[in-house]
Order: sequence, then structure tokens, then C-alpha cells
Amino acid sequence: MKLYFIGADHEVTGSCHCIEACGKYMLVDYGMEQGINIYENAELPVEPSRIDYVFLTHAHIDHSGLLPLLYAKGFRGQIFATAATCELASIMLRDSAHIQMFEAEWRGRKAKRNKDIENYEPLYNMMDADGAIKCLVPCAYGSMVEVCEGVSIRFTDVGHLLGSSAIEVWLTEEGITKKIAFSGDLGNRDQPLIKDPMTISEADYVLVESTYGDRLHSNERVDYVGELTKVLKETFDKGGNVVIPSFAVGRTQELLYFLRQIKNEKLVKGHEDFEVYVDSPLAVEATNIFKRNMEDCFDEEALELVHRGINILSFPGLNLSITSDESKAINFNDEPKVIISASGMCEAGRIRHHLKHNLWREECTILFVGYQAVGTLGRALCEDAKEVKLFGETIDVRATIKQLKGLSGHADKRGLTDWMLGFKNNPDRVFIVHGEDAVCDEFADYLREEYSFNTYAPYSGTVFDLLADEFVEETAGIRITKKKKHAVSSVFERLLAAGQRLLLVISHNEGGANKDLAKFADQINSLCDKWDR
Repeated sequence: MKLYFIGADHEVTGSCHCIEACGKYMLVDYGMEQGINIYENAELPVEPSRIDYVFLTHAHIDHSGLLPLLYAKGFRGQIFATAATCELASIMLRDSAHIQMFEAEWRGRKAKRNKDIENYEPLYNMMDADGAIKCLVPCAYGSMVEVCEGVSIRFTDVGHLLGSSAIEVWLTEEGITKKIAFSGDLGNRDQPLIKDPMTISEADYVLVESTYGDRLHSNERVDYVGELTKVLKETFDKGGNVVIPSFAVGRTQELLYFLRQIKNEKLVKGHEDFEVYVDSPLAVEATNIFKRNMEDCFDEEALELVHRGINILSFPGLNLSITSDESKAINFNDEPKVIISASGMCEAGRIRHHLKHNLWREECTILFVGYQAVGTLGRALCEDAKEVKLFGETIDVRATIKQLKGLSGHADKRGLTDWMLGFKNNPDRVFIVHGEDAVCDEFADYLREEYSFNTYAPYSGTVFDLLADEFVEETAGIRITKKKKHAVSSVFERLLAAGQRLLLVISHNEGGANKDLAKFADQINSLCDKWDR
């Protein structure tokens, strides 16, 4: 019964942990790394085709984004998640595949023009995304799910994103049961739309995130409507646009919630009829999913408005841009307006086009409303970059750069602590994960010194034996010494993965009827005869 630390250990993105128990291999999340990463991630302990199950905490790409790659390399197991997460993951993984394929095509054209540029393969394609989506198994909050003999799980709402959850995992082996609690990403309290985080009462082992484990949000409840109104008024008075890089899922819907109130109460004096453009097909789809899951996931304040017949995510003057032509037309409209577009860290998507058109304009405002990872364009702009490069062109930064403080989907140090204090027992060990390098250690020290938790901040590659309560392997982390190349999922690598899966399928058929095995062998030999070179 082992726990493998793979991703988001002394780093914020690329979440992945692996459990080996009851003769099965199970992943908790399999996310994509974003921004700069300082440590190498360990490989999975087995080939992807041998992974039996995935337990997904929520749909954000840094937790779900490599599931199509897992499928491309032979995974055919089940992916358990809440119902809302399954819906969101289905659109986000397709969107991720689209971005991968679009960038590969764009870089391929550049490679043809310049022989020094290497060809670029996407990590995965749309077929892989669709394959992973078919593996999703929707589960209800609070229901015990028996995954297989010896393994049960339960999802608990943690208020980070629609459908987000902590996952409790019960493992029974050799008559001994151990329980692990994975926090996922813990939400901030008193946020719009979705519920506050729920706690878990007991666990033997806990993995808790530490994104904001070194800081506190303001004690005062932020007047988001007032702050946003002020930015809109100042910018519109100058004749500029307010461009908001926003995560298509979660943050965009919160902004619509605020903007509906601003429009309804006519708070932006002199500009009461301003237009709002949501330029993200993904955000439009996600908003519809939010509407379908209101009763299960929305908080009391939002539901009270819904029950009064108010559409809390729509209002006059809201424009939804789906096609590329609709997107391009936005910047040919000279009227001051709000442009909400993805991605939230400005690393991909349509937001980069809007930055190209607005960053150089002194009258415009770029308003950041979420966490900006180290190494991203969003982080550079927040740290006062004077110029940036977009689509091969250097753009001077003359627009006002602002951040809407307090609007965070992550719990701060106090919120993380409150969640940990929800455990009535004292867990045997608490593993600190999903935080920047120094923050993991700092938060581990804090919980140990202030609350006597037995904490440890593992690096990728660490392996822990849950039955023996001891480390099988401890690593110090392997630092990345040169820029990582894009991981290529070539057609030949796909073929090798298919071969590994074939061997696994053959082993699964041991003991079958001789007639069936002979037929299977003939089919394999026939295929080999066709392709043997």
C-alpha cells in the first residue's frame, strides 16, 4: 500500500499523486504544468495502460489536463469525479486539445519557413480528449462509492470551483484499513456563487494544498462590485477598454455575477449602457453548465436570487463571442467596453489578441482577477513589465495594469488552517503539496509548530508506505537546469503505447478458453504479418 508523489510537490501546477493498493494503481488528478517549474516531475510508477482508475478533484487544467495524454498512452480505466466536474472537464479537455492542435499547426507553418525551428507535435489530439471524456464516471457529493474490492471513495465540496472536491479514499489490504484525504484545491470563504468549503472529520493521512499557505487575504470583506465599478468608471471616462484576462471556468461566471448587479443598479455613472463581451467559447459553454448545476453547487445568496426568477449570469448589453470573426470585430468597435477573455494567465487563447490591441493604449486598463503563476505573461505584466512579445511583435505596455485584490478561488493561510482543524483526530501524517517551493516548507513548519501536526513537504519522486508508516524513498527534488522542451507525443510513441497495452490485454486473458485464445493469437499474427517490415 504505497503513495507516490508525482506532481505539484514544491510546485503549484501539474497535480498528480499515485496510490498502489489492492492490486490496483490509482491516480489522484493528472494535471498539466503551467508557467515555470523548477523541479523535474517523476515518471508514473507503471505504464499508463496499467493505471486502473483516476480520481479527479476538479476540472482545472492543472489537475485534469494530461488525462487525454494518459488515454493516448493506453489508459482505459474509469475516471471518477463529481457530476459538475465531469461536465466541465468534458469541455475543458476538448478546449485544451484544440489549443494543442492549433499551436502545433501554427508552429508547423513557422518550421516550414525556417529550417532552424523544430517541428512541434501536440501532446494529444481531439480523439484522445474524447476518449478520456468517455472514461468519466459522475458521482454525487457525500455518497460512498465502492471503486473495487478494498477501495472506496467519497467527494466533499471544497468551494474552489463548480464541482470541486476533496476526496476521501479508504484502502483495505491484509485486513487493515487506511484512509487518505486529498484536499484538492480549497476554496476561499464568502465568495460569490458557490458554497464555502466543507471539512472532513478524520483521516490517517492528509495531502493538503498550500497555494496561499504564506499569506492572508484581507480581513475585511472586499466590495468587489464597488472596486470593479471604480475601475470601469475611470477607464470609460478616458475612452478606454477594460480588458480582463479571466479563467473561462469559475472566474468569468463570478465577474458576470458582479457585472449584472452593476448594470442593474446603473452604478457606472455616465456609462450605464456599457457593453460587455465574453470572448471565449469555453466560457460560454461553462456558463451554461453553471446554470444546470445551481441547485447542487450554488450558495444560499445566489440561490435566493435564482428562486426569485433572476438570471444571475446574464444582463442587457452582454455579448457572447463564439466565432473568430466575432472575436476580431470586438477591437474594431471604438466604444469603451469590457472584454473578458481567456486564458486567465495570458498564456494562450484569444486574450493574447486583445492584449495586442489594447496594451499599448494609455486609456485602457488590463484588470487581473486571479492568481498569476511564475513565468506566465500575466505574472510579467503584474510585475510591471515595460514591454512584452506577442505573435512575434514587441508591444509597449502603456495601459494601466491593475489587480482586483481578494478575488481568489484559493483559501488563504487562515482558510487552509481552518480546514485542517476540521479533523477531529490527529492524522498520522500531513503532506504539504501544491505550493511554491518555499511556501510548502513554510506552511509545513507553521502547522507543525502551531498545531502539532506531523507535517512533511515531499518532493516529486518521494514514495511512502502507508501500511508500514514509513518512507520507501525520499528525494530532494531534481532541479531543471535547462529549459524543458515540449513533451512530444509522436505517432511512433503512440504505437509503442498501443503495444504495451496489447501485452496487458494478453495477460488479462490468461486462463481463457483455448478456442478464444487461439483466435486472439491468430488475429495478432495476422496483424504482424501485415505490418512486419
